[in-house]
Amino acid sequence: MLVPGKPAKSGPCTDNLYGPNVLETAVQEREMMRDLARQFEQQLTAVQMASMDELTLLTNLHGFQVLAQLWLDACQHLEKPASLLFFDLDYFRCINELYGRSEGDDALKTFADVLRIAFRESDVVGRVGGDEFAVLLTGSTAVEVAGIRARLEEMLDERNATVHRGYDIRFSIRQIEYDADFHHGVEELLAEAERALHR
Repeated sequence: MLVPGKPAKSGPCTDNLYGPNVLETAVQEREMMRDLARQFEQQLTAVQMASMDELTLLTNLHGFQVLAQLWLDACQHLEKPASLLFFDLDYFRCINELYGRSEGDDALKTFADVLRIAFRESDVVGRVGGDEFAVLLTGSTAVEVAGIRARLEEMLDERNATVHRGYDIRFSIRQIEYDADFHHGVEELLAEAERALHR
């Protein structure tokens, strides 16, 4: 009972009269957080889709540059080495001309699958051109390119044998060691690797 001159006692009824209901506020905040989480997931999905090569499901050039630069910055900060491997499929134009574009697409997908399996999750793997792929190896330097080539060729030989193509998927490879004093970013690293490959 309210008596003139005496303050009202706090309680559920007076809270509803004189201030926001704590339960309602908590529910509203939870709903707002759910909405923000949904928006974040949608934006993240959109970024991932924009950074993915639709054919091979690897990162595309833009996605590779963003992820590789993040890793290069981390390696530089932690004083860890990094290496870039640059791949180019041999005779890819001939495959397209002789066997058709769909067969060329299958060759690209097969090579992408082999790269995905062969390297670690911490390595950045991407399709950076028509028939060009790149892998950034973090925390490693002067990797054994001959050993990597042999392992990839063995995996490709298994795929070639099971599919019975009229051709074998072959590739060229170049390695560039990351040097923070010389390479100001991943774009320069990629450009040097491409020049070395086509030299």
